[in-house]
Parts: sequence; C-alpha cells; structure tokens
Amino acid sequence: MLNAIINWAVPFLFGGAVAFITTLLVKNKAYKDGLRCLLRAEIIRAYDKYTERGEIPIYAKEALEKEYKSYHNLGGNDVATDLYNETMKLKVRK
Repeated sequence: MLNAIINWAVPFLFGGAVAFITTLLVKNKAYKDGLRCLLRAEIIRAYDKYTERGEIPIYAKEALEKEYKSYHNLGGNDVATDLYNETMKLKVRK
C-alpha cells in the first residue's frame, strides 16, 4: 500500500514541481524582455530629445548611464548602444 502511494505521489509531485519551475522561468524571461524593451525605448527617447537640443543636463546623463548599464546587463546590445554612445558625447548642460 505504501509502495503504491509512493509510486503515485513522487511522479505527481515531481511533475508539479517541474511545471511550477517552468512557469517561473517563462515569466522571468517575459519580465526581463519587457524591462529590456522599456530601457531601450528610454535610451532612444533620450537620444532623440537631447541630440535635438545639442546638449544634455548632467542629471539626465547620469540617469542614462544607469539605464544603459541595466539594459546591457539584460542582454541589450543593438542600435541603442550606438544611440547611447552618441548621446554621451553631447555637451553637458549644468
């Protein structure tokens, strides 16, 4: 009797644990991808805004540095890298 319960319960619990972990991994990837997308959009927005002005305030430059670092750590490395580099070359307005 105990053997039958173990033979049923172990695969059931293991299957549930695998399904739970898989769900967590899928959600984690979605959060990561979404955050990377938002950071990319912010880098692009900053580029558009400050290159049009020809200068960037120091506080915006510091924020952009932090945004890009997070973006890069999340695996982002495309055209936003070029835009970031161009924005960082702008004259700093104090």
